[in-house]
Amino acid sequence: MSGRVGDLNPRQKEILIEFRERIQDILPHLPEQDDHYLLRWLRARNFSIQKSEAMIRKHLEFRRQMKTDTIVEDFKPPEVIEKYVSGGMCGYDREGSPIWYDVIGPLDPKGLLLSATKQDFLKTKIRHTEMLRRECKQQSQKLGKYIESITLIYDCEGLGLKHMWKPAIETYGEVLTMFEDNYPEGLKRLYLIKAPALFPMAYNLIKHFLCEETRQKILILGSNWKDVLRKNIDPEQLPAVYGGSLTDPDGDPRCRTKINYGGTVPKSYYIQNSVNVEYDNTVTISRGSVFQLEYEVITSSTLLRWQFASDGADIGFGVYKQTTKGKSQKETEMQQVLPVQRYNAHLVPEDSCLTCAEPGVYVLCFDNSYSILQSKKVSYNVELVPPADLQKLSPPSRADMRLQ
Repeated sequence: MSGRVGDLNPRQKEILIEFRERIQDILPHLPEQDDHYLLRWLRARNFSIQKSEAMIRKHLEFRRQMKTDTIVEDFKPPEVIEKYVSGGMCGYDREGSPIWYDVIGPLDPKGLLLSATKQDFLKTKIRHTEMLRRECKQQSQKLGKYIESITLIYDCEGLGLKHMWKPAIETYGEVLTMFEDNYPEGLKRLYLIKAPALFPMAYNLIKHFLCEETRQKILILGSNWKDVLRKNIDPEQLPAVYGGSLTDPDGDPRCRTKINYGGTVPKSYYIQNSVNVEYDNTVTISRGSVFQLEYEVITSSTLLRWQFASDGADIGFGVYKQTTKGKSQKETEMQQVLPVQRYNAHLVPEDSCLTCAEPGVYVLCFDNSYSILQSKKVSYNVELVPPADLQKLSPPSRADMRLQ
């Protein structure tokens, strides 16, 4: 049995009913509540109720932290990302699923990661995914059948060593992990076309981020790739450059109004070249350790602002709130406010803020626990701005606008 609606064995039907009962408290807050949606989480964990429940509850926290319900409307990616991150949605396959194109060759990963934060890039990918989720829902309503997944086409022409730069691979790995953890069964099929001889090396660097089910959906096409695409996609829905008949209104076979082809990022976008921050504090964080900074917030709606840069390698960073007064606590004992993520602050200095919803002791954590060999030197500034002083602030910086 496939584990989909209309194709469940008796045990799977029982599990679905029990799963729905166990998550009644969070069901209204999920983007969808029907059996189709719940079965995606069960299939992703082989119908283990415990694992599926843990996964979907963690996803709900992800949606809250990333504000996914409004990210399409509220998050505007930096200009450099909008201009130079390649890809786009264009057309539908023969079953009605949206098609997303990723054009690898022109992508300039180093230029992008020197011009925008990794977090901006991740949020952009989340935004794209939420747009595609909405498109699937609209297609379901339009066609009268459930559309739950997308078709991906990876154009690998021009794939080279520049795409295997370590920070780029790590960032792409985080994107893949985010997809696997939060959008299960969202991929129908991935077609890899025009793969060069270097492709197996690149694939080996990222395949461990993919579950076995996802790997089985990847098809590496040979010289007949246009025929395969036309078999699965109506030519009227397929750009002419990829073997179809679809063009832009001006006749452009690449359909550039729908697919961005990226390009080399001008150095004028590089943040290191334009940001000159004087840091008041510097600390060396030993390998395998965590450095905490405590700040007492007296008034709700106080703004907590931070800037930091690391020397030579990335650093983990997150914000917590103490749950016990007058006592230092480990991260696992505190309330998570901003989840720990690894920041490429050695490439792009971090400059962000958050509004403290309630009084208490907030703890900024610089996390080097994942590094077993290397200590990290971090320079930082931290500022608390009471609500009464917020109106006196200068216009928000790029990072302020990103997080508010």
